[in-house]
Amino acid sequence: MVTRSRRLVMTASLMLVLGACGSRAQSSPESTAAPSAIAPSESVAASPDAGQTDTEWGRIWDTVPGDFPVFPGAAPADDGGGEPVSARFAVEGGDPEAIATWLQDALEQAMFSTLGLNGPGEDGGFAIDSTGDGECRIQTSVTPLGGQTFVSIRYGADCPAP
Repeated sequence: MVTRSRRLVMTASLMLVLGACGSRAQSSPESTAAPSAIAPSESVAASPDAGQTDTEWGRIWDTVPGDFPVFPGAAPADDGGGEPVSARFAVEGGDPEAIATWLQDALEQAMFSTLGLNGPGEDGGFAIDSTGDGECRIQTSVTPLGGQTFVSIRYGADCPAP
């Protein structure tokens, strides 16, 4: 059986390779405002046998669906983060509020309802709580740290399988 950390490393490596081969347009590093229109996002690599993990927030999938909205210019984060998440991305620079607003709009266009957009918190970050069909819950955190903005997604286990 593959351990969770080994699975995360393999998934992150696959996402980096797929991202390098993708055709997504990169936003300029000087731009800190969100794009004015929602552009097609890079497809997130979803494992055909995605597992689940219990967290303090609740049970989550270990990945997100391939069509899950990703902020333009975001790349899979390789810092590991501090807690289990379904996906984690890094945006060079970026305005956390603009990124959070873009993600809220993109999630709503993907048919998820927003329960709340909270922030800025003490760390300058924002949190988006969303719901889908049935008991599906998603929590998206947007947090600035060291010149980057990190987007962490908890994709609830009651959501459709990735």
